Amino acid sequence: MNNRQMSLQGIAGIDEAGRGPVVGPMVICGVLFMPDIVPELRVLGVRDSKTLTPQSREKMVIPIKKLAKRFALRTVDALEIDQLRARGITLNEIELQSFVSIAKELQPAELYLDAADVIAERFGNQIGQRSFLSEKGCRIVSEHKADSKYEVVAAASIIAKVQRDTLIAQLHSKHGDFGSGYPNDPRTVDFIRKIAKSGSELPDIIRKSWESVSRIMEENNSIQTNLDTS
Repeated sequence: MNNRQMSLQGIAGIDEAGRGPVVGPMVICGVLFMPDIVPELRVLGVRDSKTLTPQSREKMVIPIKKLAKRFALRTVDALEIDQLRARGITLNEIELQSFVSIAKELQPAELYLDAADVIAERFGNQIGQRSFLSEKGCRIVSEHKADSKYEVVAAASIIAKVQRDTLIAQLHSKHGDFGSGYPNDPRTVDFIRKIAKSGSELPDIIRKSWESVSRIMEENNSIQTNLDTS
């Protein structure tokens, strides 16, 4: 093992929460554990955050952080996502940049990723190159649904999800209950429709660059036009 490899330590997982919603932020989390700690994650019951209840996720956050050597969070709010997309930066690239930032901070000897790219290996290669971890000898595993396969990724998934839920609750207190923020949530769709019908400007918590938001706005404009001409 050379000096570069010796500067790396532990096993890390990185995952995100909130990639697809039309309302609210995307949160990316990375967690670093020493190898002998990973079995304790299994004992704790750490698994894919989507299979856990909100209460179970919340109860696991503090124990996970206590077991971790380090953890890192990045939040990309709706306005920033829209601004970056307006500059031609894809959502995959936005997510990739956050993953790279966290990978640089954690400096793991092994890194497990929930791939955002349709080609999982390419996603891992890009992170390894941009973070300079590959040249330091870091072993990188990039797979789809990695949160259901590796406890270190599941741990990151849980923290990211709980952090996003906390931020969503804060937005609810300010803007009213808009549901989960996902486009398949009737409360979320109704929230956007009501604003559109009122003629008010959409708040910055809504990802205006999303096609589903554009469709709602177009539907409202079409209805309003028909009313005006009837």
